[in-house]
Amino acid sequence: MRNLMQEDIVTMVQEEDVKFIRLQFTDILGNLKNMAVTASQLSKTLKNECKFDSSAIEGFGGMDEPDLYLHPIPGTFETFPWRPQQGKVARMVCDVYHQNGEPFEGDPRYVLRRAVEHLKDMEYGFEVGPECEFFLFNTDENAMPTTKTMEQAGFFDVGPLDFGENARRDIVLALDDMNFVAESSHHEKSPAQHEICFRYDEALTTADNIMTFKLAVRTIARRHGLHATFMPKPLNGVCGSGMCLNMNLTKDGRNIFRDPEDPNFMSKEAYYFLGGLMKHAKGITAVANPLVNSYKRLSSDSDASPYIAWSKNNRTSLFRIPTIRRGEGTRIVMISPDSSANPYLTLALCLEAGLDGLRNKIEPPEKIEKNLLTMTDAERKELNVERLPKTLMEALDALEQDQVLMDALGEHVAKHYIATKRQECDRYSRSVTQWELDEYLSKY
Repeated sequence: MRNLMQEDIVTMVQEEDVKFIRLQFTDILGNLKNMAVTASQLSKTLKNECKFDSSAIEGFGGMDEPDLYLHPIPGTFETFPWRPQQGKVARMVCDVYHQNGEPFEGDPRYVLRRAVEHLKDMEYGFEVGPECEFFLFNTDENAMPTTKTMEQAGFFDVGPLDFGENARRDIVLALDDMNFVAESSHHEKSPAQHEICFRYDEALTTADNIMTFKLAVRTIARRHGLHATFMPKPLNGVCGSGMCLNMNLTKDGRNIFRDPEDPNFMSKEAYYFLGGLMKHAKGITAVANPLVNSYKRLSSDSDASPYIAWSKNNRTSLFRIPTIRRGEGTRIVMISPDSSANPYLTLALCLEAGLDGLRNKIEPPEKIEKNLLTMTDAERKELNVERLPKTLMEALDALEQDQVLMDALGEHVAKHYIATKRQECDRYSRSVTQWELDEYLSKY
């Protein structure tokens, strides 16, 4: 996030010919929302006087107090490079507040801000680097999304095998124009699947970046006649899309997860943080994997192992500590989250779980370098390896039983999120799927 003051915004709007400013925020389900104002309303906007009717927004509105206020964050001001260059469109990420000046407890960004505040007593920082995967599918004659692609490219393939190469390049260039650092991009394992990794940053900035990233990917893909989807498992028989999270704590700019004397290059803080993540992994799943469809990716035949274990090099465990030369980049990688998740809530739960590990000195079990996917249930049980919930409903049950995570979400978000997701599960359970028709219609 850039260090900008309100006067800097006024100058930039004038000098860059900005005509519209989108005031962006995120609902509890992770959907990006915005209210656009013209440059003539900038003074009012910067005084936090922009209010909106929240009654129709999932998890926000209430008839008793529908009006909420948007407080734009100057450091998030960026112009959209894909919009007109005369009469530009810019955006600012906003926090949401009540009329009385108190933070709105249903604002996901506030949930993460509150979690980050808990670090201050320890003088720590929480840094996260996401690895976001997505599919680029063809659209039909009405520009509606399909799951069709003509390409057969795989891991690290290039054009002409990689049909999405040009779109991916333009996405990275657009993000670069918005002062967003994409460190690498490549074709993923499945046809039409791609990955872009971006630079480590502090948690709030990373969550903001994930929302910006998804907007840019969808917008640029549409300009190429493609549909970008972050749906975790849009196709049978191929790998789904995830959002691995690389996490570490810092103090005075130093990675405190690093200990060059430890065989795993891990400090005590790293072990305790990992212990907390493992303890609360089941409940975190309800937010990090928020769709019914998410659990079709988290199956035992998938790259996204559902088994709660950790390792150095074993990619069938839920957590990895990648081997880094001299341990400079020691970090914890959690492979289960997917990009349909609300990044603010997901990072808040990961942080609070890790802090619970630190406070209570929760030691993780011994690392496991064996292939967990090929083990029998009895072999995994002998090693005390548990698995993530198999369904969204099971994950919601685990979340409700985890008081640390419920407190992290807060009563308002927890209540609305769980109720909404249980309704989603109910709608799914009453839906007749194509699989059922294919399996049963001709037989019975």
